[in-house]
Amino acid sequence: MSEVVSTKREGAILEVVLDRPKANAIDLATSRMLGEVFRDFRDDSGLRVAILSSAGKKFFSAGWDLKAAADGDAVDGDYGVGGFGGLQELRGLNKPVIAAVSGMAVGGGFELALSADLIYAAEHSSFALPEIRAGTLADAATIRLPRRVPYHIAMDLLLTGRWMDVAEAERWGLVNEVLPGDKLMERVRETAQLLADGPPLVFAAIKEVMRESESMSFGDAMNRIARRQWDTVDRLYDSEDQMEGFRAFAEKRDPVWRGR
Repeated sequence: MSEVVSTKREGAILEVVLDRPKANAIDLATSRMLGEVFRDFRDDSGLRVAILSSAGKKFFSAGWDLKAAADGDAVDGDYGVGGFGGLQELRGLNKPVIAAVSGMAVGGGFELALSADLIYAAEHSSFALPEIRAGTLADAATIRLPRRVPYHIAMDLLLTGRWMDVAEAERWGLVNEVLPGDKLMERVRETAQLLADGPPLVFAAIKEVMRESESMSFGDAMNRIARRQWDTVDRLYDSEDQMEGFRAFAEKRDPVWRGR
């Protein structure tokens, strides 16, 4: 797409690479580019999984580009269709996204990783939310982080701005797996292929139900599923894929998912 945001398509997998030396910081223009990429990924029926990574080993992303802000990028400016980084507020994104974190994920870079469904990290990676030291709010992390790790751990990171190394991140379940840097993308691509070969309509239903039921009681959410009041659930229950899953199980063979 550009030198700053590049993409590569391998079958049903889209790889998205952020490349803004030295720290992969994100300004308004870059955020809008990422939003366009992930919007197109969402809307392309031939794509099933996305991988988000960054160039270089030192920074996954330093988050908001403060130099651009000093030059006039407003912190409340136009981030694009998906909000900051293209993922945080992208509506209807019902496909798996994997973050491959290599290096420091700082502020908005940490929040960008939190916007993914799975996080794999290189063993030299680390995470921090230093916004408190600048007297501002790590808004997306304040919402998302307490849903990913225990409350007191989230508050510790938000209130102090301290660094969390990757071993601690793994201990709290914030990352799915920690790998040597030279093995990170191999493992991520392996997982992406596993998901690309899986049932896309089920994945879509999982993502929508999890997202939309966060503020609902268990009973209300179950009633909505039973009444097929989520579009992805309704589509799944009437799909060829669901019948294919039943037949494949009965016939003791691998199912062939067609996404319909």
